[in-house]
Amino acid sequence: LKPGSHCWPSAAPGPGSPRCPLVDVASASNFRCFQLQHFHLDLRLNFAVKEMSGWLVLDLVPVQSGVHTLVLDSHPSLLIQSIDCKVPGGQEEPASLTYRVDPFTDYGSSLNISLPTAAVKPGRLIQITVRYTTTDGPAIWWLDSELTCGQSRPLVFTQGHSVCNRSFFPCFDTPAVKSTYTATVRVPDGVTVLMSASRSSYSKEDRVFQFSMEFPVPSYLVALVAGDLQHVDIGPRSRVWAEPCLLSCAVKKLGGSVEHWLGVAEELFGPYLWGRCDIVFLPPSFPIVAMENPCLTFIIASILESSEFLLIDVIHEIAHGWFGNAVTNATWEEMWLSEGLATYAQRRITTEAYGEAFTCLETAVRLDALHRQLRLLGDNNPVSKLHVKFESGVNPSTLMNLFTYEKGFCFVSYLSQLCRDVRRFDCFLRDYISQFKFRSVVAQDLIDFFLTYFPELKDAAVAQREGLEFERWLSGCGPPLCEPDLSAGGSLIQPVQDLCDLWRTSEPPDLQTLLTFDLSAWSTFQIVLFLDRMLDYSPLPHAVMVSLSDCYSSLFDGLNAEVQIRWLQMVVRNSFYPDLPRVRAFLHKHVSTTTSDTSTYHLLVLQKAGRTTTRPVQEVFMGPNQ
Repeated sequence: LKPGSHCWPSAAPGPGSPRCPLVDVASASNFRCFQLQHFHLDLRLNFAVKEMSGWLVLDLVPVQSGVHTLVLDSHPSLLIQSIDCKVPGGQEEPASLTYRVDPFTDYGSSLNISLPTAAVKPGRLIQITVRYTTTDGPAIWWLDSELTCGQSRPLVFTQGHSVCNRSFFPCFDTPAVKSTYTATVRVPDGVTVLMSASRSSYSKEDRVFQFSMEFPVPSYLVALVAGDLQHVDIGPRSRVWAEPCLLSCAVKKLGGSVEHWLGVAEELFGPYLWGRCDIVFLPPSFPIVAMENPCLTFIIASILESSEFLLIDVIHEIAHGWFGNAVTNATWEEMWLSEGLATYAQRRITTEAYGEAFTCLETAVRLDALHRQLRLLGDNNPVSKLHVKFESGVNPSTLMNLFTYEKGFCFVSYLSQLCRDVRRFDCFLRDYISQFKFRSVVAQDLIDFFLTYFPELKDAAVAQREGLEFERWLSGCGPPLCEPDLSAGGSLIQPVQDLCDLWRTSEPPDLQTLLTFDLSAWSTFQIVLFLDRMLDYSPLPHAVMVSLSDCYSSLFDGLNAEVQIRWLQMVVRNSFYPDLPRVRAFLHKHVSTTTSDTSTYHLLVLQKAGRTTTRPVQEVFMGPNQ
C-alpha cells in the first residue's frame, strides 16, 4: 500500500472511509490482500480435558491479483487438523489445502495456507474451512469448580484483547479488520453459553447454542463464556448474567441504572448501535476489571464490593459501545483512540447523570495516578506517547497503561475546550460516530474530521498552536500538555487535600481538628484520593502511622477492597508491623493461589487507578522498584 492510498479491509470503499494503516506489526496476517466478509465458528466444549474442538469457516474475497497464500494469525496452542477451500455455488468438491505454521512472536504464530490458483481471483468469494482444537492458549481460561464463585461447576471464558484471540481461532488478529460472525457451540448438559453477539438461540434437546453478530467487529471483540450462569432482566435491552450465588447481589447493585446510563449516552452521542447491552459477572480469576465485548460486557465480580467503582467501570464499557466498538483504532499503536475517547465519553455521561463535582473527583483520582506513573517511568519514557511506535515482537497488551486512558482523555478534553462549547463538541462526537461507525480509523482521520467540522479552528491553525501542537500531543513523551479544569469538584476534592496537609507533619495532628473530618461520610473516591496522596507522602514518621491506624484502620476494615488495598500499601511501605496481620488477611481473601510460586501471585482487585487488575503482590504493596 503506497502512502496516501486507502484500503477498506472490512467494508466496501465509500465516501469518508478511513485510512488503513500501512502495517500492523502485531499481526502476521496478510489481511490487506483480502476482504473478510463473514466467519462462522462451530465448536464443542469439553470441560473434562479443557479443550474446544471444531472448525472455522472464513468468507473471503481477494482484493489483489496474484495472491497465492492466505496468512492468518494463529498460536502454537492451536492444533490444526485440516484446511480446505471451496467456491460457493461451484460444482467442485472442497479442495484440501497444504499449510505450515511458522513462528512469529512469543504471543502467536503465522498459519500459511497455500491457495488453489484456479479458485482465487480478485472479487471472487472463496470459503476457507479450518478444523482445529484449542489447548492451553492465552485467550481461553478454564476454571475448575473451586475457582468459580459458586464452587459447584467449572467455567470457561475467553479474553481476546489485545492479541489473544489468535489462540481461540485462526484469524486476521488486527483491529483494522472487522466482519460479522455466527457461531454454533455444543456443550454438556447444564452449561449455559454466552457470546458477544446480537442474537442467540438454544436447542435444549441438542444442547446447542446458536449466535449471530450482525454488526462488523474486530477479532478481539469475539468473546465466549460458558458455565453455571443465570440471568435477570434489568431493563428493556439489558440483563445481568452471573453464577446463581452472585446474581441477586449484582441485580441489586445495578437495578435500573444501565438503561438510565444508556439513555444519557444516547442523548449525547446518538443511538446505541448494538441492540443488547448485557453484563456478565465473572469470578475473580478474570484477568482485568472489565471488557467491552459488544452486546455482552464481561466484568469481574469483586467490583461489586464498591458501588462507585462499579458505576464508573460499567459506564466506561457502555461508552465503548460508541468509542472502541463502533469506531475502532486501526492499530494498537493508537489505542488511545478507543480508550481516551471512551474515558471522555464516560465522564460526559457521569457529569450529566451525577453532576460535575463527582466527575471532577473521579478525574482527580485518575490524573493523580497518571502523574504517579510518570514519576516512576520518567518524562522521556516512550510509553507515555499517545502514538506509540513499537517493534515487531512487542505485545500490544503491554501498552495498556494510564497514558492510553488519561493522556488520551486530556487531548480529547483539549479539543472540546477549543470549541468553547461542550454541547457543540457532543454534536461533533455524534457525527464522528455516524461518519465512521463500524470502521477502523487512525488518529489523522479524527483530526481531519475535527478540523473540517470546525473550519474556524482550522483557519485559526489550532493544530499548530505553539506548545499545544496536535503532533506534539500525539508523538511527544511526558505529561499531558494541558489538563481540564477540575475546580467544579472543589467541594469534594479540597477537604481531602486539607486532611492530607494535616497528616503531612512530623507529629500527629490535633485530635479535635481531625474530628471536623468525618471519613465515614466520605465517598469511596474521596477516601481513595486521600490514601493515594498519603502514599505519595510515604514514608511517614512512625508516630504518624500509629495515629493513622488508631483513627482509621477499623473504618477501612469495613470498606471495600479499593480502600483496603491502599491502606495496606501504606502499612507495608511504611513497615508498620502492628497492621501486618491485616495484610495477611487481605491476601488470603483476594490472592489467586493457582500457582505455588508466591512471586507470581496476582491480586484480583482493581489496579490502583488503572484498569488491569493483575499485578504481582510485591509490586502492588511495595512498588515495582522496591
